[in-house]
Amino acid sequence: MDQVKIGNFLKKLRKEKGITQEQLAEILNVSGRTVSRWETGNNMPDISILVDIADYYDISIPEIISGERKSEMMNEEERKIAKTMSDYATTEKEKIFKEMKLQSVMGVCALVLYWILHETGAYMYNDVLGKLAGYCETLVSVSVIMMAAFTTGSLSKVRSKSRKVFVFENFPKPMQLVVTAVVAFGGAAVTKLVLVYFLGL
Repeated sequence: MDQVKIGNFLKKLRKEKGITQEQLAEILNVSGRTVSRWETGNNMPDISILVDIADYYDISIPEIISGERKSEMMNEEERKIAKTMSDYATTEKEKIFKEMKLQSVMGVCALVLYWILHETGAYMYNDVLGKLAGYCETLVSVSVIMMAAFTTGSLSKVRSKSRKVFVFENFPKPMQLVVTAVVAFGGAAVTKLVLVYFLGL
């Protein structure tokens, strides 16, 4: 895929419309800098934006990807496929965002509670509060690990492999969440153990 060629093609299409980068950015609900990066070939539009670009310029997505015009208009079948891909990409992004939001809220709450217990020294005088402080410390690590897993896509790969081995998708949704949390908590606990006892951190 020649991004520079695609960028030049997008620039040509915009000039044919007689609009500026800022005007196109407003139409597509993106920044002017984003449009500029597309047209210089430094970046590519997301699949969801490709559909809007194709609609606006009355071309097909394959034409955008190839960087040249091949037909007058996107046919209906291509439009439906592109729209389905766009909806799927948007749904996946929303799902990842929700999971990351949940992990970040849990991590922040655990961090605040851990800080309060340490600042007040309450964890030293009560076994339950001591265990709670340890739990919060581990939960912060879990949140960090989970967010890293979400952003890198590692969690999806692990889930995919676990589905093949343990028929994970047959479990009820609540059980899937519990198993995922237990595995993440165990991973964080092992990481903490290695850092503290073996590396002395």
